Amino acid sequence: MSSNLATKLREGTKKSHTMAENTGFVACFLKGTVEKTSYRNLVSNLYFVYSAMEEEMERQKDHPVVSKIYFPDLNRKDALERDLAYYYGATWRTQVAPSEAAQQYVARIREVSNTAPELLVAHSYTRYLGDLSGGQILKGIAERGMGLSGGFGTSFYEFKTIADEKAFKKVYRQALDELPVDDATADRIVDEANNAFRMNMTMFKELEGNLIKAIGIQLFNLLTGGRRRGSTEPGEELATVE
Repeated sequence: MSSNLATKLREGTKKSHTMAENTGFVACFLKGTVEKTSYRNLVSNLYFVYSAMEEEMERQKDHPVVSKIYFPDLNRKDALERDLAYYYGATWRTQVAPSEAAQQYVARIREVSNTAPELLVAHSYTRYLGDLSGGQILKGIAERGMGLSGGFGTSFYEFKTIADEKAFKKVYRQALDELPVDDATADRIVDEANNAFRMNMTMFKELEGNLIKAIGIQLFNLLTGGRRRGSTEPGEELATVE
């Protein structure tokens, strides 16, 4: 039996974690550059991913491995529905659809649930531990970047039934270490976690086009705004931007 899966997952996904943080979309987000169209598309994709993951976790909740890390308090589907209603309005269900990358992600979740349910541990770990670890920081970035307040549009980051997120992470990691899996299965779970990171990165990269376009428009407006105010020299235009 393996008794250190939490450590194996942390160490075995470090490179993937760093790569995900360095994608253009995430890097811009962490620096406070948040474009609403890209962000709401991300929320839409996450809705389909979490819906699939939580449906399969529910379906496999009596599985000898999955049952040990089945924590409904972590579920994000309802929170994402509230965010989608905020961004798209009451008819959001007719307006959202998974991107190609999200469809592939969902298909993989369904596949592992049907063929190797223990690998759902990798998908749960990759998404939920990240949500718990940086949720409040990311919420603040989103609020400042998009001018949000009062929790509107950021329900995804709120775990209302978890009083102490740090303590809960300890419980989750302990559950990982106590899973009835051997070393070979633990290695497969780590491999699948890296695969989950890759699928997340593909989703992020899909969003970079809208983000880059939005940044370009903002820069163009700033530059041309300076010109309209009477700046004629390139140096003067840049000074206006600053």
